Amino acid sequence: MSERIYRDAVHNIIRLRLDSAEGELIAGLIDTAEFQRLRRIRQLGLAHFAYQAAEHSRFAHSLGAFHLATRTLAKLRLSYDISEADQTAVRVAALLHDTGHGPFSHVIEPVLGFHHEAFTVAAMLSDATEVGRLLRAYSPDLPERAASIISGTFRPMALAQLVSSQLDVDRMDYLLRDSLMTGVKYGIYDLEWIIKSLEINQTDDQLYVSARGLYAVEDYLQARYYMFRQVYFHRTLRAAEAVLHSIVRRALTLFQSGGNVWHQPGGAFEKILRGEKLLLAEHLSLDDTDVLYHIKQWAFANDAVLADLSRRFLDRRLFKAFDLDMPEDETEEFLTNARSAIDDAGFDPDYYFIEDKGGDVPHYFYTRDVTRPKDQIYVEVGFSRPEIREISEVSSAVRGLQQGYRMHRLCFPGEAADKITELYRRAPRPTDAMPD
Repeated sequence: MSERIYRDAVHNIIRLRLDSAEGELIAGLIDTAEFQRLRRIRQLGLAHFAYQAAEHSRFAHSLGAFHLATRTLAKLRLSYDISEADQTAVRVAALLHDTGHGPFSHVIEPVLGFHHEAFTVAAMLSDATEVGRLLRAYSPDLPERAASIISGTFRPMALAQLVSSQLDVDRMDYLLRDSLMTGVKYGIYDLEWIIKSLEINQTDDQLYVSARGLYAVEDYLQARYYMFRQVYFHRTLRAAEAVLHSIVRRALTLFQSGGNVWHQPGGAFEKILRGEKLLLAEHLSLDDTDVLYHIKQWAFANDAVLADLSRRFLDRRLFKAFDLDMPEDETEEFLTNARSAIDDAGFDPDYYFIEDKGGDVPHYFYTRDVTRPKDQIYVEVGFSRPEIREISEVSSAVRGLQQGYRMHRLCFPGEAADKITELYRRAPRPTDAMPD
């Protein structure tokens, strides 16, 4: 066989040529245990609770990102001298950028206190992983160079921006893929025109978009905005995450206080329950099925809270969630009263009363930070005397996205909905508040 063909829902055909050493390397990386594991990790975590078709995997997304990196490099090579070694590093980084993800993608990271990129870099650099050994066998410096693209130290920076920036092949693939698989239309944008418009500013070592591509990039950033507001921050999805977080926190608390929490003896989950950091091999042994298997066992736990939360998760009896739109100075009193109402209803507020603030920081859909040039989007303006400028300097649409979105929601059992709703109705709210 001189090539592999992957049929893809977004890109139709992803073609991998095998008639070169690099092609054989990419095929080998795809066949490794570490990459095949991504088939068992959902791309959108718990989005299938809200969008039933959102069952797609990190495996499919990673192939899509690799495909876009290959296409973009082919376009750039028409005008710029890019070494074969640099091209290989970019394609490898695009393919492997999600290797370190844990179960349900981002969902469990804040509870267990790790970041997937650290495990991705470790997997690339390790001689104990199939991925690491293949990279090292291909070229002694390839693991470090590919890993540096993920960690942000690779040079030329313009090429690293293809994989890790605010306009990269990762985002370009997942917006289209997530939009398609959820059945919404918010993530659609003009991919072909963006690829056609990408250029390299060799003087300042940065990727930029030619003047004809400005509106396509505005469209892309607007698509990202709507996907976050309507999909990634969806109430049902966030309510499912709240239940899962409560399950894991309850299991950790019980186990570390001497309680009996079922787990696979000697496995990575036992170490998690002890509150210990996982080694790379232990982390890579876990996927969505491990978490689900433990939750299925915990549904029969002696502890009433752990058992109830687990059954709620398995049977999709999720918490109710709504946005708080009351004045800031009234919020604390309402939350105190609502927490008491949850307690009075017979639920432990530590696990059944969840404030969802989206990470407690405002989410910005595009940020201008001159100290982080890698994360800026640059565009060409003017045709007779063109110059390259940061996009928010020339686009009022993008400036609007810099205002950010601060989410403040309350998640609680539906059984207490009447009590909480009554408290909420009596609380002062702005007269011009609009539903999200």
